[in-house]
Amino acid sequence: MFQTLRDAFKIKDLRRRIGFTFLMLIVVRLGSLLPVPGINGNAFSSLFADSDSALNFFDSITGGSFSSMSVFALNITPYITSSIIMQLLTIAFPKLEEMQRDGEQGRKKMTQITRYLTIALALGESIAMAVGFGRSGYLVTYSVPFLNYVLVVVALTAGSAVLMWIGERITEKGIGNGISIVLTINIISRIPSDLTKLYEQFMAGKTIPKAVLAAVIIAAIIIALVVFVVILQSAERRIPVQYSNKIQGRRQVGGNSSIIPMRVNTAGVIPVIFAQSLLQTPVMIVQLLNKQPSGVWGKILSGMSQSNWFNPSNWIYTIGALVYVLLIIGFAYFYTEITFNPLEIAENLKRSGGFIPGIRPGKPTSDYLTAILKHVIFIGAIGLSIVALLPIVFNGLVGASVSFGGTSIIIIVGVIVETLKQVESQMMVRNYKGFLND
Repeated sequence: MFQTLRDAFKIKDLRRRIGFTFLMLIVVRLGSLLPVPGINGNAFSSLFADSDSALNFFDSITGGSFSSMSVFALNITPYITSSIIMQLLTIAFPKLEEMQRDGEQGRKKMTQITRYLTIALALGESIAMAVGFGRSGYLVTYSVPFLNYVLVVVALTAGSAVLMWIGERITEKGIGNGISIVLTINIISRIPSDLTKLYEQFMAGKTIPKAVLAAVIIAAIIIALVVFVVILQSAERRIPVQYSNKIQGRRQVGGNSSIIPMRVNTAGVIPVIFAQSLLQTPVMIVQLLNKQPSGVWGKILSGMSQSNWFNPSNWIYTIGALVYVLLIIGFAYFYTEITFNPLEIAENLKRSGGFIPGIRPGKPTSDYLTAILKHVIFIGAIGLSIVALLPIVFNGLVGASVSFGGTSIIIIVGVIVETLKQVESQMMVRNYKGFLND
């Protein structure tokens, strides 16, 4: 990794792109310190002092912007949600699918629609948050009460739009996928505070042997998770493809071989985010509204909260972890099936004269790919579940309270690996240009 970055800085264009990305990330972090006007900061600080993982999870992916209620409190989550919605709508509406395949012009239209949808989602979320904050007493009282809500809604919506613009500029003029990089830098910004909490809880005030042992165990867990995620992200099932020979004029073409790569973790971190959001959103809403449900609903909400899982004093709530794993597996199958179409791949192979050795072209090829895909998805979903659950198990059994978890590791490792691949590919392109110019 360091060798790649060192070689990249030797190329003027890549050096400029990396510098631009770095400057944009500084703007993101500075914006995370700019508070929303009209918010009662003291009330918000007390809320997060007593909150559990429901709010901490959302705060971790916003880089602390949510707990400080800065103008970037919504982060780029509206953009991510709108992108996922557009993917689902593309499958449901043929016109959108045709637009997506319509070259550069079609992709520009899809991007524009995604932007409008992002603003609409950010506006809806900010209105809901402003109303909830107002009812819970988290807003400063002005002479004109309506002004409280307007300030919060405008600031949060504008902040989300600015982050979307920064992400797109990084993609265009910087290095890597801008939206993913913005999300990653926010998560990384929370690591020092999490490590400080671990130090204070397990090492501060302990004897040197106990402190060293605790440090070694924590480091081993983190390193093992990172290595496992790297393996999970890069693992793939390669299906061989053979192309038949063709005669064109006096030449014989074709006859070469290729592969169809099926990534084990095709859906990436999306299933974990979906499952976590589905379970934690009701808990977060209840906390923001300062409600304390009792009876059956109270027990259900307690089971949905990750802070209650793997608690030795009350194992019954760990049922929520089982639901969590089932949701991850379900969303992994759902998301992969809408993004990977075996029938379309089989038809493309048939048209190009390709076939899988031992499998007939057409529907048999599609059925074969579908059967393999089901096994690959299951393996990837189990791997995601292990990465997502291990930090939660650690928090529950030993009482640690850190927001840095498996989801964060998957996002950080995945984005870093993909960004380095883009840097290497751009370096390779420039080397080819230099060779041709010589």
